Amino acid sequence: MRNLLCCCLAAAFAVSASVAAAKDGNTAPAGGTNSAQPAAGSAPATVPAAAASAGKAAAQPEAAALESELEELRDLLATQEQRINDLEGQLELVRANGGSSSGPSAAISAPTPGPAPAPPDTGPTVIPAIAPIRQLPVGGLQREALKPAFEIGSVRVTPYGFLKATFIHDSSSPGGDDFPLPGFLGDTGPTAAPEFHIKARSSRFGTNFEWIDPSEKLTVTGKVELDFEGNFSRADNRNLSSIRSSMPSIRLAYGRLDYKASDHDTFSALFGQDWTPFGSSTLPNILETTGLGIGFGGLWERDPQMRFGWTHDFGAFKVMPEFALVLPASGNVPAAADLANQLGYGERQGADSDQPSTQARVVFQWRLDHAPGVAPAQIIFSGEEGRREAIVLASAVPAGFTAAFPTGATVTSKTAGWTGEWQLPTRYATLVGKYYQGSDLRWFFGGQLFSNFNDAAGLTNTATASSIDGSSSVVFGLRDGVPVVAPQRPVRAAGGFTSLGLPISRILGADPEGRNMGWTMYFTYGTDEAKTRDLLHLDPAGSRARSDMSVGTVYYKLNNWVTFAYEQSLYRTRADTAASGFPLFMGEPQHEWKDFRSEGGTIFSF
Repeated sequence: MRNLLCCCLAAAFAVSASVAAAKDGNTAPAGGTNSAQPAAGSAPATVPAAAASAGKAAAQPEAAALESELEELRDLLATQEQRINDLEGQLELVRANGGSSSGPSAAISAPTPGPAPAPPDTGPTVIPAIAPIRQLPVGGLQREALKPAFEIGSVRVTPYGFLKATFIHDSSSPGGDDFPLPGFLGDTGPTAAPEFHIKARSSRFGTNFEWIDPSEKLTVTGKVELDFEGNFSRADNRNLSSIRSSMPSIRLAYGRLDYKASDHDTFSALFGQDWTPFGSSTLPNILETTGLGIGFGGLWERDPQMRFGWTHDFGAFKVMPEFALVLPASGNVPAAADLANQLGYGERQGADSDQPSTQARVVFQWRLDHAPGVAPAQIIFSGEEGRREAIVLASAVPAGFTAAFPTGATVTSKTAGWTGEWQLPTRYATLVGKYYQGSDLRWFFGGQLFSNFNDAAGLTNTATASSIDGSSSVVFGLRDGVPVVAPQRPVRAAGGFTSLGLPISRILGADPEGRNMGWTMYFTYGTDEAKTRDLLHLDPAGSRARSDMSVGTVYYKLNNWVTFAYEQSLYRTRADTAASGFPLFMGEPQHEWKDFRSEGGTIFSF
C-alpha cells in the first residue's frame, strides 16, 4: 500500500512538470505535430508571431486536461491515505483482541463482560472468532496506540463505556437484590420471594489517558472507570426514590508504565486500583455483570495494588510473570450495629494485619489456531497469600479472663489460594475456564462467602467477645487450665467455571458485512463450595455448602454500537448434608434453593 502511494506521488510530480512545460508553449498538442516544426529534411524556418500565438492557444486545452488529471491523482492520494489509516486502525484492534505486545492492549480498549468489540467500519473480510475477556494484558502497551478523542496539553484523552438497560425476573431472590447471591442467606417467608426488576445501574463510564514521553521506549498510560452499582441514596430529595438512585462507584483508577527494553523484553509497572492478578485473568462472558458469578465459581476482585511484570517474546510464544503488593482485605465488614464504622473506613481486619497481601500470576501465550480473526491462547497460573487480624479491647474481654488479658487480645488467620486457568480460542469455538482452591476466599467471592471460624476444640469454660469492629466473635477459654484465645481457622474452598463460546455467524458462513454477522452464543457452568469439615465448626445446625450456576447467553450485535442480549440461567445452593439440620427456605428446613433467572436487554457502547 505504501509502495502504491510512492508511485502515485511520483506520477503527480511528473504530471506537474508536464503541465509547466505545456504552459510555456514547449509541448505539442496531443494527437498532432507542432505546426511550427519544419518537415523532416527541410531547412529550418522562422516561426511568424501569428503562428506562435496560435500554438499557445492550441496548448491551453491540453493544459486544462492535464490539470484535471492532476486533480484526480490528488484525490486518489487522499483516498489511499485514508484507506491506510483505516487499515492501521483495524490492525491495532486485531492486536488488541489478540493481546499482542506490539499493539494496543485490552487494557487500553477497556474490555468488559459482554460481546467482543467489532472491528471498525472498514469492511471486515472475515467474521472474528470469539476473543476471551482479558482484563490483564500480556506485554507492554504500544506507544501512541491510543487514538484520542481530544487532548489536554500533552495528555491524550479517550472516553469509553456503555449504557446498559435490562429486565430481570428471579423465581427466588431472598435478599431483594437485582443480581444472584448464594441461597440460604436468610429465610424467604411463605413464598420463594420471586422478583422483577428493570435495571440501568450496570451502565459504565471510563476514560483512557496517555502521556507522550520523550523516550520512544517508554509508554505512559492511565485509566479511570466507574459504574452506578454503589450504595442507594438516603438524601431527603431521593429517600422515597432510593431504589433508582444508586451511587457512582469507583471500579478502576491507575497509572501504568511500559518500557520496551528490546524487541523481546518489555517491563511493566502499574500503580492504583485494577483487577487482581489472582483469579481475575479469566472471567465468564455472561450478561449478568453486577455479581459476575459471586459465590458460584466466578472468583475475581479489583483491588488497590502495586504490580510489576516482565514479558519475554520467544517468537512462537510469550511468557509473562507478574507480582503485586495488594491492599490487605478480608471482606469482614463491621456489624450492622456499627454501620457508621463501615461508612467511615469500610473494613479494618485486613489492614490490622499490618502487612500487604501478595499476589502473582504467570501467563503462557501462543497461537493455537492460525486462522484469521482468532486471538492467541493462554494458560495462566495465579496465587495469593495474606492475613487478617481481629482485635478485642480490654473493656470487651469476658470476666474471668481480664487478669490474663489486661490490655485486650488479638487473633489472626490466613488467606491463601491458587488458580489454574485456560483460554483456548479457535475459529469455531472458544473454551475458557478456571479451577481454584484456597482458604478464606471471601474477599474474592469464593468459599460460599465464608471467612473463618473459631476452633474451640479442647477448650473449657469458654466465653465470647466481640471484635473492635463488631465483625467477629472471639472465643476465650481454658486449655489445661491456662486462659487462651481460641485460634481462628480459615474456611477452605474450591470451585471454578468453564464456558464455551460459539461464533454462530462465522460457523454458518454469514456475510462479514451483513446484518447477520453479529450472532454469538455462550454456555457457562460454574460451582463453588466450602469444605464440610470446616462448616461443621462454623454452624453445626446447618448452612449452605455448595452453589452452582448453569447459564446460556445469546448476543446479537446490530452494529458497532448496539447489542441485544438475552440470558436464561439456573442458580442453585445446597445445604450441608452432614449437619444436624437444614437452613430455612419458604419457612421450612430445605436441602436445596433454586432461582430460575431471566435477563434481557440492550447495550449501547461508545
